[in-house]
Amino acid sequence: MLQDIRDYDAVKAAIAQGTEELIPAEVAFALLDGGNPVKVWRDYRGLGQQQLAEMVGISTPYLSQIETGKRSGTAEMLRAIATALGVGLDDIVPQIQEV
Repeated sequence: MLQDIRDYDAVKAAIAQGTEELIPAEVAFALLDGGNPVKVWRDYRGLGQQQLAEMVGISTPYLSQIETGKRSGTAEMLRAIATALGVGLDDIVPQIQEV
């Protein structure tokens, strides 16, 4: 139980320092419901497609194709998108599930 209290205190301190972020339930539910992570995070950050595309140096249609799943994007491009959205690469790349 003491470790739980220490973990709680560490997370609270990280949130206060800005190194951790609380995510609204709407974002979590959108991701759990299968929403494209790039689109979900872009919407949460209040960015339009054109804004994000300009931030990472790609065309708006290319970003749209990534968000609709028509294109997967390169590792370098996805890393740039994750950085622009302020999330980790693992937050926008779908996880491969083992059967």
